[in-house]
Amino acid sequence: MTFSLNEIEAMSKRAARGSGLSWGLSEEAGKASRWLASHDLAGPAALADVLTQNDQKPCKDLTPKSLDGVWQARSGTLCPLVSGAALNDCAGRLTANQAIEMENVTHPLLVVPFAAWAAIHIGVPVAVTWLDVRLVTDGFGLWVDGPKEQLETTQPVSLTCMRAVDCEVTIAAPGHRGDVSTTSWACLSDLAHRTYASATEESRTLGAGAGTTDND
Repeated sequence: MTFSLNEIEAMSKRAARGSGLSWGLSEEAGKASRWLASHDLAGPAALADVLTQNDQKPCKDLTPKSLDGVWQARSGTLCPLVSGAALNDCAGRLTANQAIEMENVTHPLLVVPFAAWAAIHIGVPVAVTWLDVRLVTDGFGLWVDGPKEQLETTQPVSLTCMRAVDCEVTIAAPGHRGDVSTTSWACLSDLAHRTYASATEESRTLGAGAGTTDND
């Protein structure tokens, strides 16, 4: 199915909140999903999977124990959303050609939008690599190289983010809509539904329409 980027962002944000993430991180998740979808990448699907995997888990177990050296999680597996947010906060390190390395990041594709925002912050393209995959972004466009199965891997992998020095690749511009599978959209919708308040007798009475009184 094809959706507008606004629809993808709104649904992704509510789904992230429904899974237990803070509103702030949920907003970042929504924007990340939208950014990937705009580049014809499976951001919504990756988000649906990672939210299901980490559903209601304590954020502290998925966060880097330290931002010095190689980033590692207490649980052994880093969440790409939490790690991505930390990456954006540490964007200044990339200016000095210092690489940021993460160990055992699930759904590494979700880290890429945060690298894009880091690129905007420092004003130079940033490269993200894992396995045989390399992606370069200037914050708006994206260049992708690597096998599709590795690009969309759900398995924990080691990831490196660094300034793309002497970048000469042609970076493709984003689109205006995104494709999302029926399964992924349904998963996001189910999680988002948790944020909706349940109807009560009082809300039905005070809401639109006749409420409990039939005036016909």
